[in-house]
Amino acid sequence: MQFEDLNGRAALVTGASRGIGAAIARGLGRRGVHVAVHYRAGRTEAEAVAAEIMAVGGKAVLVAGDVAERGGAGRVVDAAVAALGRLDILINNAGDQIMRCPIVDTPDELFDRQIDTNVRSVFEACRAGVRHMRRQGGGGVIINVGSIAGRTGGGIGSQVYAGAKAFVATFSRSLAKEVVADRIRVNVLSPGVIATDMQDRVSTPAQIAATVATIPMARVGTSDECVGTCLYLCSDAASGYVTGQVIEVNGGLLMP
Repeated sequence: MQFEDLNGRAALVTGASRGIGAAIARGLGRRGVHVAVHYRAGRTEAEAVAAEIMAVGGKAVLVAGDVAERGGAGRVVDAAVAALGRLDILINNAGDQIMRCPIVDTPDELFDRQIDTNVRSVFEACRAGVRHMRRQGGGGVIINVGSIAGRTGGGIGSQVYAGAKAFVATFSRSLAKEVVADRIRVNVLSPGVIATDMQDRVSTPAQIAATVATIPMARVGTSDECVGTCLYLCSDAASGYVTGQVIEVNGGLLMP
């Protein structure tokens, strides 16, 4: 399926300078979507993603900002709309486990950063995104990137991150009901163990190997393997009757 209905639509992908976000931005760009490539610190990497999109005839703009700052995610959405002229697709991919930490050793500062990065950013971006979509006359797609940890609790020391991703799933279901009359669909892309910089940073090779032993497909996934599900959820032609769902991409590790 080529997802022809995506051609010419305007999308913001947060955290698009690397990993899953970069793969999604490239995938949208190849389908003719005008993409706002968001980054916080990785400008060089974001420029490379934008260049790849433009190399295949797509349109891409860069949007910088720290979505973990109070008001930061809303400003990123507003900047994307200013650059693209409208917003049809909002993909809240930016997030970070930051580090694993036992509960008794977790300082307030780490808790706050986890919540700001993984919860507040999604709330603020969705709030701003819905406002813009309503001003345009309604219609649109919001995809919030969750995690298998939101269902399983994740590994030891991941309790705040896992709880934040559980929030993303439940928040998205509630939001889907609220904005359905505006013809806005809201879903969650929930990756399992994916080969990303974050995964390598917070998990040891031994931890990853132990998890792989429990995955029916017997391997970790790639960022590119998350793209097809995202395109499906973006396309009204493919998923016009799908909203409020959490779509798992995890090689069979979790079969809810």
